[in-house]
Amino acid sequence: MVILTKLNGEPIGVNSGQIEYIESIPESKIIMMNGRYHIVKESQEEIVEKVVRYNQEIRKGTKVEA
Repeated sequence: MVILTKLNGEPIGVNSGQIEYIESIPESKIIMMNGRYHIVKESQEEIVEKVVRYNQEIRKGTKVEA
């Protein structure tokens, strides 16, 4: 999961494998594969960077899943 920030400042963990697409509205609206969505403060680019970094950590075996 990647940790993002809701508009009210609350952190939210998002399953990066379930992201279908991201819209900029100007916040980021993350549409999930089940049709639900989350609006977060991070930009589209920041979200993509976090997902890439998370996937790299998983592949290297440095990310510990709870």
